[in-house]
Amino acid sequence: MSIELTAILAGTVAAATPIIFAGLGELVAERTGVINLGVEGMMLVGAIAGFAFASQYDASVASALLIGGLAGVFMALIFAFFTLSMSTNQSACGLALTIFGIGISAFIGQSYVSTTLPGLTNLNIPGLSEIPVLGPVLFQQNYVVYLSIFAFITVWWVLSKTRLGLLLKAVGESPESAHAMGYNVLAIRYGAVLFGGLMAGIGGAFLSTVYTPMWIENMVAGRGWIAIALVVFAAWKPTRLMLGAYLFGGVTILQFHAQALGIEIPNEFLSALPYLATIVVLVLISRDKKLLKLNLPASLGKTFSP
Repeated sequence: MSIELTAILAGTVAAATPIIFAGLGELVAERTGVINLGVEGMMLVGAIAGFAFASQYDASVASALLIGGLAGVFMALIFAFFTLSMSTNQSACGLALTIFGIGISAFIGQSYVSTTLPGLTNLNIPGLSEIPVLGPVLFQQNYVVYLSIFAFITVWWVLSKTRLGLLLKAVGESPESAHAMGYNVLAIRYGAVLFGGLMAGIGGAFLSTVYTPMWIENMVAGRGWIAIALVVFAAWKPTRLMLGAYLFGGVTILQFHAQALGIEIPNEFLSALPYLATIVVLVLISRDKKLLKLNLPASLGKTFSP
């Protein structure tokens, strides 16, 4: 039983990694007042770009993640141009970006369907990895998992402890006031949106080159939408987002271990369980109107023209 628990916990950490990347990027963008519903599309384009590059040039995972991140930036740039420079509706553009990402990734990925990659071997940190239960869970993961934890710490520190974090919040609360004080609101929002694209692209590339090192059409499977939902669940706070990502990862992994644990539940229900859990959590958090009102960026989803 302890071996099974260790496997579930270790799998939870890995399963949460792409959601952490995408969620942190979306959280930063929303802190400036921009909601990007195209996270799913950016992750898919990042996934196929990273996979195609690694497969075509026998490249390392690190370079594949970089290419995936750059592909996500390109997608985010399209979104930013229309929503920030052209002042079009953010929700409509985000949905269009997701549809575009699904289509273009399926088209490019046609020739890679039967291709596999070697993936990554997990690190084995001497001494720490021998700790019962905790060792295999925290100290026998691949380096991208640790990169996601580093990304979380960095985003938390920037948003909570730096002048840049205060500026991002100020732009999200009142872009008019920030503009009146001499700040370039559009440039700040551009930077936040592009950062979100970078993180979503890295999350997608992790899925295709490390987590399941093969290309499957629409392999992101709703994780982009989950990342957006978790930003709301987290009340725009990185720590709560991290916990939410691990909750989703745990429910995802649990469906694969249910039969081994003797849980007799139909496979269809187990497949839907992660998304059902997310809906339940969102319903519960949405009941706390005071919390949402206190943390919701006042200009979220609203266009701004200098």
